[in-house]
Amino acid sequence: MTDYILRIDCPDEKGLVHKITGVLFFNNLNIERTDEFVDVENNLFFMRIAFSGNCDPERIEDGLRGILPDNSNIDLTTKQIKDVVVLVTKEHHCLSDLLVRNQFKDLPFNILAVIGNHDTLRDLSEKFNIPFHYLPAENITRAEHEKQIEELVKSYSPDYLILAKFMRILTSEFTEKFSKKIVNIHHSFLPAFIGANPYKQAYQRGVKIIGATAHFVTDDLDEGPIIFQDVTRVNHTKNAQEMAQAGRDVEKIVLAKALKLVLEDRVFIHGNKTIIFE
Repeated sequence: MTDYILRIDCPDEKGLVHKITGVLFFNNLNIERTDEFVDVENNLFFMRIAFSGNCDPERIEDGLRGILPDNSNIDLTTKQIKDVVVLVTKEHHCLSDLLVRNQFKDLPFNILAVIGNHDTLRDLSEKFNIPFHYLPAENITRAEHEKQIEELVKSYSPDYLILAKFMRILTSEFTEKFSKKIVNIHHSFLPAFIGANPYKQAYQRGVKIIGATAHFVTDDLDEGPIIFQDVTRVNHTKNAQEMAQAGRDVEKIVLAKALKLVLEDRVFIHGNKTIIFE
């Protein structure tokens, strides 16, 4: 008995749920959960099905293509733990949280390696027996540095890359090679407070909400499809350092929640938006 996840997006038409579930019923498969959404404005249908049984995936896909509209996207995979590589710079809070979750299997992933453009987080990674690779960016071009990262990442063949406060801008050439496979986390002060000290600026401005955003990385800086966002409230009693700590806390929680959705195949990307079945 194998567990599967089926994801379909296609032009909407009457009877799609009946047709799709009928293919699975015909093949004697047990449907455990279905989620559907219709984007009325664009006439698009999205569906995620968790099912189990013994089947020939190619036969299922052929059966679905026979009953679905043209230009349908079908993604049928077994339910499995995903492999990831984490990119970092100096900040430890997101990496620390991910390493603990990896150690205790709180998320459906295996961290294969950590890559840093500084050596700061080597000891932390190695305490969890995760290989750490230091690839300094000094004295080489951005293209050369990214080539080093790319070659190292490809040697691990991960399902996803996680930018856990990786403080370098990736070029479009790099992001295109890992399209829809890079997840980033950042504070949600952009574009209001730009620069090296956003929490100091936020404190001076007297903000009352601190947020974080996890998103897929595209060639538009910090503007890729959003996966998850959250906020925490602060008040006038918090200084800049306390606000920064609150920001770090919300960042690691948002990243973990976003990764859970992605790793469980609950996220559809459509243009620069996401459809998420929680």
